[in-house]
Amino acid sequence: MRPHSLRSPPPQAGAEITAERSSAWPLAAVCLCVIVYASLHPFSGWRLPTGSAAGWPWLPSAIAQSRFDIVGNLLGYLPLGALLAAGVLRGGHSRWLAFLLAALVAGALSYVMESLQHLLPLRVPSRVDWALNTAGAALGALLAAAAEALGGLARWQRWRERWFLRGRGFGLALLLLWPFGLLFPPPLPFGLGQVLSRVRDALAGALTDTAWDGWLRPSAALPPAPLAPGVELLGIVAGLLAPCLLAFALTRPGARRVILLAGALVLGAAATTLSTVLNFGPDHALTWLTLPVVPGFAVTVAVALPLVLLSARSAAALALPVISLGLALVNLAPADPYYAASLQSWEQGRFIRFHGLSQWVGWLWPWATLVYLIGRVAARDRGET
Repeated sequence: MRPHSLRSPPPQAGAEITAERSSAWPLAAVCLCVIVYASLHPFSGWRLPTGSAAGWPWLPSAIAQSRFDIVGNLLGYLPLGALLAAGVLRGGHSRWLAFLLAALVAGALSYVMESLQHLLPLRVPSRVDWALNTAGAALGALLAAAAEALGGLARWQRWRERWFLRGRGFGLALLLLWPFGLLFPPPLPFGLGQVLSRVRDALAGALTDTAWDGWLRPSAALPPAPLAPGVELLGIVAGLLAPCLLAFALTRPGARRVILLAGALVLGAAATTLSTVLNFGPDHALTWLTLPVVPGFAVTVAVALPLVLLSARSAAALALPVISLGLALVNLAPADPYYAASLQSWEQGRFIRFHGLSQWVGWLWPWATLVYLIGRVAARDRGET
């Protein structure tokens, strides 16, 4: 009995620890939200189905589709299937169970989304879309199962334990999502979280034709003034420091943080360049490098390098005012012509799936990171340094 107990720890305890540490679940939740957004956009014109759509909830047969739509429907659900299967596998369950659960959950989600499109005049439900979505999720689940069979998930776990503290799955998911938030063009370079103006406009619309009509609408005669170059530089530094301090809050002090710092800056520059290319073409790839951006990188490196020696909790505590400062500045920044043109191309072009992902990540990333870091500062983890 003793050798057996040494070889086999209690299944429930092991599965609980693995599931708690896995970053697959929060990433799968993000994918699910993005799919709902992309499937039901633009969320307007809801009406009961009539005519040929009266057979709801049955989906109509195939319609003519472009190659882009076919590939998009197939690949759109692949990350969700892979992440769901990885989460189940990390919980200690079998590959067959992981595959079946991922395929069934993703297929059910796709069916619900396609069925709800009966209620939207600008969307066309399709049985082929449902089949492609389900096939894409199944393919993603197969890839996750194959990676686990080849030892890929185990190697990822060992690498993660060398680099990151235990129990940081949600924080790691936030760190991985940061460059995606930059793909939606922000009003200030690296400035995420500009949602207050949209909340104000939504509240102002709700107050229309009431005694408080006009209270929340800004005066057209007093447009917001552009940020001074020094203030813009401060906002850029705050935007770049936020993911660096988040990474420091997930790791132990040491030289590895220097690599994470360099990686964050490289990923931020690459994501911003890609966003500019998608909007204005390769010839304008580096037009985002305005005068305050280059010194902003230099100041970020100068400030962040000494902070690699901070404890994880101290880094989390320092990140709170840095992110708050970035949020304050980005919500004061006016929309410039570049931002307006970028916004129009994203909302009217073929970027709708990326638009749904990066727009919401860009809006909510700093706020979600604040909530997470407050929890990390309040936590009392043993052995955290």
